[in-house]
Amino acid sequence: MSHEAASGDWDAATYDRISEPQLRWAHEQLARLELAGDEVVLDAGCGSGRVTVELIERVPRGRVYAVDASAAMVAHARSALGERATVLCQDLVALELPEPVDVVFSNATFHWILDHDALFAALARAMKPGGRLVAQCGGRGNIDGFRRAADAVAGEEPFERWFKDWQRPWNYATEAQTEDRLLRAGFSAVSGWLELKSVPLSEPRAFIRTVCLLRHLEALPEDLRERFVDRVLARVGEPLVLEYVRLNISALRA
Repeated sequence: MSHEAASGDWDAATYDRISEPQLRWAHEQLARLELAGDEVVLDAGCGSGRVTVELIERVPRGRVYAVDASAAMVAHARSALGERATVLCQDLVALELPEPVDVVFSNATFHWILDHDALFAALARAMKPGGRLVAQCGGRGNIDGFRRAADAVAGEEPFERWFKDWQRPWNYATEAQTEDRLLRAGFSAVSGWLELKSVPLSEPRAFIRTVCLLRHLEALPEDLRERFVDRVLARVGEPLVLEYVRLNISALRA
């Protein structure tokens, strides 16, 4: 459920604890993924492994590969899953699996990858003909209000100097862009749709620090990070409700 590696890494233990919204979204996707139980499945962006467990249970006669670019997430997933899945530390745009898969499942990951053309091409290469892709990630408009608040704080002193050359690390695509990219990558029966999800946070500081502001905090020196979180929390106010826009994806490998 994450997570292209950058200069820093994820707090895998905290993410595992506070990622209830992502787990709910994964369950919604799993409800539309019919499995016979003998498939070879890829969890693309497995995060801490919470969703991978669900996939393992659904393919008792199959195999599950769990891939994440975050070394911390991979270590956590390996500890949690043991020998029930093969967990690999790889960037999804350079994916290399021991065998082609029947199903690619992904939750809350693709928006962290800037080049979706390269991403979908890599996934297509890893799939059997007729294989299924079921995914969800952040789509156009995702947490716009929160991101505007974080941008405003990043433009204030004493933080501004640290964000002058900062590159936004997300790709919130539209359904039309995604369908076109999937077709070019060799998929058929492609479908993409956006869905609004309002998420009240029970642990707002831990959540935004671990998920929403992770890349912002990497840009700052250690002594400014908590001040930045404080300033963003003050700007967005209480209670903090994040307005997510989820991009749902369904396709077949041609």
